[in-house]
Amino acid sequence: MNINKLNNRQIKIIEFAEKNKSFQTKDLLPFIKEEFNVERLTIVRDLSLLTKKLILVKKGKGRNTSYQISDKYLLIKDYDVDKYFSVPHNKRDIKPFFNKEVIDFLKSDIFSEEELKRLDKVKIKYDKIIKSLKKESPAIFKKESERLIIELSWKSSEIEGNTYTLLETESLIKDLTLAKGKDKAEAQMILNHKKVLDLILLKPDYFQEITIDKIKEIHSLLVEGIDIKKDFRNCPVGITGTLYRPTSKENEIEKAINDLVKKSKEIDNNVHRAFMFLVMIAYIQPFEDGNKRTSRIIANAILHTNNIPMLSYRDVEATEYKKAIILFYEQNNISYIKKIFIEQLEFSVNNYFN
Repeated sequence: MNINKLNNRQIKIIEFAEKNKSFQTKDLLPFIKEEFNVERLTIVRDLSLLTKKLILVKKGKGRNTSYQISDKYLLIKDYDVDKYFSVPHNKRDIKPFFNKEVIDFLKSDIFSEEELKRLDKVKIKYDKIIKSLKKESPAIFKKESERLIIELSWKSSEIEGNTYTLLETESLIKDLTLAKGKDKAEAQMILNHKKVLDLILLKPDYFQEITIDKIKEIHSLLVEGIDIKKDFRNCPVGITGTLYRPTSKENEIEKAINDLVKKSKEIDNNVHRAFMFLVMIAYIQPFEDGNKRTSRIIANAILHTNNIPMLSYRDVEATEYKKAIILFYEQNNISYIKKIFIEQLEFSVNNYFN
């Protein structure tokens, strides 16, 4: 689905569809004829094309035929992120409750041909680099693995509000040196990241298949020593900066995670599968806390076990990552988080083991 290949008239029809929940050809005619001097037949052809491209959904027949914007289009359309977040969170028009259909939308083709080519380049380059480095310099390979663990542990913790600097994180992981004036819980968060990343590196085949028990195990390791329940929650949870509220019942959470695990198995592309876990665990919010940490680690486990570079998110501003996730919460739109995800895959292959 590439709207860059559409003409101005067709883009105008999409704009009309986004503003109108449901419409018929007769409703659209005055809107298009005001700017474009075209016949009704041309507009009908446009509607047919947009329906074929899954941008519009057609309902009914004959005189009862109507159109509406498709959920798949809303999933991947580009957003002006700065404009979106210039509106206070309590005044944004959002989808406030968990949408179970999002899993099915994410299972479809969410990467464009251009994006798939970029991802293929990453995989080919990484495979070549790793094979060469393991053979020529195991010592450097070990050192680079350590650097990745430090930077990933630091950044993932920083996104969650941890105040340790990168150098303080390095001292903590290498020498167990606590930073002065910092809460011990912050050190625990970072060391927990290291522990679970060590597990991923030590047992890569373990994560070929992701199960509910493995998701719970990763979360349990990430919150060890921190006062957080190590099982699915059975209570409401609020999220800073958004009015989105995930489901609050444990049985509904378990059902959603089961659905995610089941439908992820239908995806052949491992990058796609990792991305699906990245956004959906965060969206479902199955635990009291540590959801985004768990989502990033599960995604990285899938990448690593399939010989794809893990993401440290080192050069992503924590605020931008949070915006990308909140945009998905509120609009079920992946455009910004997908952009960050692909860029960070490219960053990883160019900055680690290289």
